[in-house]
Amino acid sequence: MTHCSGQAEVRRWPCQHQLEQRPPTGRFIRLLLLLLVAACLPGSPTRAFEIEAERLFGNPGAATRIRVLSTTDIAVFAPVLDGFIAARPDIAVSYVVASSQEVFTAIDREKASFDVVISSAMDLQMKLANDGRARPLPDGILAGRPAWARWRDTLVAVAQEPAVLLIAREALDGGLPVPRSRRDVIALLRDHADRFRGRIGTYDPKVSGAGYLFATQDARLSETFWRLAEVMGRLDTKLYCCSANMIEAMLSGELLLAYNVLGSYSRKDDLYRDKIILVEPEDFTVTLLRTALIPQEAQRPAEGGAFLAYLLSPAGQSLVLEAAGLPLIDPRVYAEKPHLRPIRLDPGLLAQLDSLTRQGFLDEWQAAMDQP
Repeated sequence: MTHCSGQAEVRRWPCQHQLEQRPPTGRFIRLLLLLLVAACLPGSPTRAFEIEAERLFGNPGAATRIRVLSTTDIAVFAPVLDGFIAARPDIAVSYVVASSQEVFTAIDREKASFDVVISSAMDLQMKLANDGRARPLPDGILAGRPAWARWRDTLVAVAQEPAVLLIAREALDGGLPVPRSRRDVIALLRDHADRFRGRIGTYDPKVSGAGYLFATQDARLSETFWRLAEVMGRLDTKLYCCSANMIEAMLSGELLLAYNVLGSYSRKDDLYRDKIILVEPEDFTVTLLRTALIPQEAQRPAEGGAFLAYLLSPAGQSLVLEAAGLPLIDPRVYAEKPHLRPIRLDPGLLAQLDSLTRQGFLDEWQAAMDQP
């Protein structure tokens, strides 16, 4: 079962279908109604994308308003947005949150009008850029960025973050050791199946772009991933759309273990520290790049570029790290922590998005989840 509700308000973006005016005959009216209904059905290829939350930052009466579409929760990114508004009080920001797959749908299929798009699904972002769905970034934005943290002149990484393992302290009652690798997790789950049954969570790669990215990278780096997936399948693992939802389920006691959670969502309060242990697996820890682009349909690309310039400035990056808790792009981290494996912005990311490759991977994943 996929858990995607969380506490965020979920609404559907208005359908933007226009039909030519025709004489209002009875037959035409019936046809019009059928077309409108079909266009807005959830299963329709032209369905509107779903958003999770929306908030306006800055003065509602500001002369300029830009629209930012992002996978990063409002609570995480708010300090950065407040910093930008303080630096540019003449600009208000309408910040819209959606899942990575919905973000891709909004820009690729629906041509939704946003001035900046920020996503944790770097493969989907790269596809948008590679398919001509992104504008060239303003001069200076890419200066000093590592070659592996940018794609041509249209896509740039704004943060890097690991996919971590979360385990509840109560799950280790009786003196069980903290698992440090995927082999350790497999042994823990097999030896204590009754304890963990129905209380494991991970991303659903069918609905989460970031979840699909993590799973495919895991499978590429080690066959241990598939053995772990089969064990999790036998223990009725719950599938989620978002890291925040998995963390909330951990804090409520619903889950004892969550696999491949974005490390930036780890909370710093006492409740979190008292209940949850965060582990960067020592065999390897996949590290993604959170990337940004300016889509072709941007109404205010210059102001969107100003926002990205601030985001990558020393002041913006300080807020990204200290207030938002998103690790900065820093090649030195990989020398200090050799278990971190960065996902680089290169053409290899696009291979997993081939429709046949994707369906084959998801079929294999579902077979692992359906273990008796």
